[in-house]
Amino acid sequence: MRISELTERKTTRRATRNFDSEGRRIYNEFEYNLPYKVDFHGSDHKRQVAKYIDMAPFFLVLYFIFKLPIIYSFIGSIPLVMIFGSVTETLWGTTLGKKLFKIKVIDDYGNYPEISKSLKRNVLCLANFYPKFSEHTTKDVAFGTQTRFRTDLSMHMNNKLCHTYTVKESQLWTLRKMLDSQIHQKLHPDTFSIQKK
Repeated sequence: MRISELTERKTTRRATRNFDSEGRRIYNEFEYNLPYKVDFHGSDHKRQVAKYIDMAPFFLVLYFIFKLPIIYSFIGSIPLVMIFGSVTETLWGTTLGKKLFKIKVIDDYGNYPEISKSLKRNVLCLANFYPKFSEHTTKDVAFGTQTRFRTDLSMHMNNKLCHTYTVKESQLWTLRKMLDSQIHQKLHPDTFSIQKK
């Protein structure tokens, strides 16, 4: 079982034109199996800041200890953070910056990614910094409601191409439990059909 195959049951209520004997509207309930949403609110911004935190120690070492110019220190810290980040994601599922935000990286099976996959997603991270445009509405006492275009950077392409996920640490246990129950349900479908009866 994979995370990409996980679903969650959602129930929606739709109003009908009918009313019951007490005058209350009658609703029809519909159930759907929707793909489980792994992403969490604000993940893009937190991942960007985490990447800069990961780069900071390498930049400081190259600049203050090796006395490289600022631009060379910055450029030199990029491959170092990719390699070091790949190793720490494989061992512990996180990096220094991600640890501060309590974020973990997992593969489609809920495990920490292998070194080759982690290195690939860290290299692809460079291509993640493409702009994503959206409308942003603000309310102000002096100027009223204003709608502006906002530019955000997206951090999802490397996860999509590598079939990895960036999740909160608290979410990891829930995901693994869901994967285990789905695997158990596939292996022993009779048990679940008896429980439902």
